[in-house]
Amino acid sequence: MSIEYLGLSEINGPLIALEGVQDASYEEIVEVTIDGKKKELGRIIECYEDKAVIQVFGGTDNMSLRNTHTKLTGHPMEIALSPEILGRTFNGIGQPIDGLGEVESDIHRNVNGQPLNPVMREYPRNYIRTGFSAIDGLTTLIRGQKLPIFSGNGLPHDQLAAQLVRQASLGEDSEEEFAIVFAAMGVKHDVAEFFRRAFEESGVSEHVTMFLNLANDPVVERLITPRVALTAAEYLAFECNMHILVILTDMTSFAEAMREVSSSKGEIPSRKGYPGYLYSELATIYERAGIVQGINGSVTQIPILTMPNDDITHPIPDLTGYITEGQIVLDRVLNGQGIYPPISVLPSLSRLMKDGIGEGYTRGDHQALSNQLFSSYAKVGDARALASVIGEDELSPIDKKYLIFGKAFEERFVGQGSDDNRTIQETLDIGWELLGMLPREELDRIDTKILDQYYKPQAEEE
Repeated sequence: MSIEYLGLSEINGPLIALEGVQDASYEEIVEVTIDGKKKELGRIIECYEDKAVIQVFGGTDNMSLRNTHTKLTGHPMEIALSPEILGRTFNGIGQPIDGLGEVESDIHRNVNGQPLNPVMREYPRNYIRTGFSAIDGLTTLIRGQKLPIFSGNGLPHDQLAAQLVRQASLGEDSEEEFAIVFAAMGVKHDVAEFFRRAFEESGVSEHVTMFLNLANDPVVERLITPRVALTAAEYLAFECNMHILVILTDMTSFAEAMREVSSSKGEIPSRKGYPGYLYSELATIYERAGIVQGINGSVTQIPILTMPNDDITHPIPDLTGYITEGQIVLDRVLNGQGIYPPISVLPSLSRLMKDGIGEGYTRGDHQALSNQLFSSYAKVGDARALASVIGEDELSPIDKKYLIFGKAFEERFVGQGSDDNRTIQETLDIGWELLGMLPREELDRIDTKILDQYYKPQAEEE
C-alpha cells in the first residue's frame, strides 16, 4: 500500500523535506505531483524518526509547500531491462529518449545493484583490444578491470571515448558476445550529438546502450546515471552472458553534483568542499566491475574524469586512483604537439596487465617489450633534460639516439590517426621497429632468446 502526503515542511535547492512520514526507507522512490499536473520522481536520501529528506530528480521549480503531493512507492529505484536495450538511448534516470517507447519487460532491477559475495569473484584474465597502441601495448585493458582515464579540460577525451566505443573488441579470434554501455553525465548538447553521430556513422549503435544526462538536466540526475548504466551492464553481463565495456564520462560532473547536493543538505565538507563520503560513493560505482564465477559474462569499466587544473592530487583523481586498477593519463604537452591520443606513457599503468598478456593471450614477447619501451622512454626524458642544459650538440652519441627514439616513439607508437585501429600484432611489431633504433646492448630488459627472435637493428640515417 502506498501512502500519499500533502504539503512539505521545507524546500532547499533540489531537496524537499517531509514530516509525519510512516515506514519510509532509505533509497525509496517517491512520486511528487506539483499543482496536480506535473509529476516528478525523487528518492529518499535521509530519514530520521518521522522526517524524510527527498532528492527530486527533475528539480524543485514551481513547487510550493502547500499544494505538493508526495507518494511513497515502497520500493527503491528500479529500471526495466531486456536484451532489447542494446541500440537504445535513455536519459540519466533510465527513461527512453529515442522515441522508440518504453522497454517492455517483466524484469526490473534495483539500480543500487545486488550484493556480491567477494568469494564469488573471479580474477580478471584475457584482454580487451582497444586499437590504441599506447593502451594495448603498455597499459593493457583486462576483462573485468576498472581502468580510468585521467584527462583535463580541453583535452580530446571525448574523441578518445567515441573511438574506444567504435574500436573496442575481444580480439580477433573471439566468438563471444561483446557490447558497450555508454553513460555521459553533464555533457553539452553538441558533445551528446557528437557521440550519437559518431556511433551511428560507424555502425556500432546496435551494440551500444547510451545513457545521456545533459548539462541542462537536473544536477541530481547525475548521481543516479552511473548506477543506472551499471545496472544495465550487470544485466547484460551476468544474465545475458555478454562481455560489457562500460564507459562513464565525466566522473568529475558526478562528484560535483554530489558536492552540490551535500551542501544543500548542510553537511560539513571535507577536502576541497567535497563530502567525506566521496570515497564510498565512488567505490560503490567502481567496484561493480568484475567477473563472477560460473558466469560467462564480465563488466569492464573505463571511467573518464577531467582533473581540475590538471592536478592529479585533486580528491577525485586521487580517490579514483586508490580504488581502480591503474590509470591512463592524458598529457597537455603531447596534445600541444598534435599527437593523438596524447597518452602520457610514464605515469600510466595497468595493474592487472601482467596476467592477461603473453603466451596464450597476446604474444610471448609482449611483457618484455612493454618493460623495455617503458625503460627506454624514461631515458629519453633524462636525455631531453640534459639537452636543455648543455645543448643537443654536446650530447653523447647514445643520448642523441635516445632523442631520435623518443620523437619516433611519440609520433609512431603513441600517436595514431582517429581511424587507426591497430591489432595487438601491429602494435608489438611497431614497438620492435622502434627498439631497432637503439643499439642491442641498451636493451637490458629483454631476454636474449626474445632479442634473437625479434630484434632487427635499423640502419643509421646519415
